[in-house]
Amino acid sequence: MEEKVLRRLVIKTYHIEEVKLGDKVLIDNKSLQISMGKFDKNLTITKLIQKIEVDIIPPKDHDRWTNSIMDIIPISTKVLGNLGEGITHTLTGVCVMLTGIDEAGNQVAEFGSSEGILKEKLFLNRAGTPTDKDFIISVNVTLKEGQGTNRAAILEAHQACDLFIQEIRDKLKNVDARGYTEKHEFFDKIRPNKKRVAIVKQIAGQGAMYDNRILPQEPSGFAGGRSIIDLGNVPIMLTPNEYRDGALRAMT
Repeated sequence: MEEKVLRRLVIKTYHIEEVKLGDKVLIDNKSLQISMGKFDKNLTITKLIQKIEVDIIPPKDHDRWTNSIMDIIPISTKVLGNLGEGITHTLTGVCVMLTGIDEAGNQVAEFGSSEGILKEKLFLNRAGTPTDKDFIISVNVTLKEGQGTNRAAILEAHQACDLFIQEIRDKLKNVDARGYTEKHEFFDKIRPNKKRVAIVKQIAGQGAMYDNRILPQEPSGFAGGRSIIDLGNVPIMLTPNEYRDGALRAMT
């Protein structure tokens, strides 16, 4: 029997060489312009969030203070199909870093915090971290006093950051499909009479800063995902392409 292709995933990358702040979100000619529009007080200041600040950190400009790092998030979006199939657009050369503190000056943390000089706290050029050539969009959330270990407040910080990223994703959906920097194709296949291989990955699911979301609406997103804690830490089966396409959002 011949091998059978179950799913085809195409990932197109668009490289960014400049990030700047403006009055609206734009992606044009390897330049990304971001906006604070989604962080209007009426939308984001809640009973749990006091304020949100955005900063652009250029490559190798890491000799600066950071509050506790909550997440490093790639900017990717589905253009066609669901996670694990169809077409995904992703930006390279830039990522988002979510940090947090409460208004009393307490770092967002559970078993330990990661505040300090950024170059001492962030390992570059690793899987899931920025490269030394990447721009970092820093989204710092200040929670109300005493909320730094409250799971609901931390989830709200992730949700607010996701709204910010979604504006970029919406523009990324509509970039020139032929103007990609790289294009990669991946296939989920059935290979009759071949060995069956399963990869087991153990993930954290025990509290405010040790959570993972499964199968969000967007690659590595927040909206639509289910918390591994809320699912009872039960085993979840994912296809190789779902995993490759950002089906697991590690919020640690």
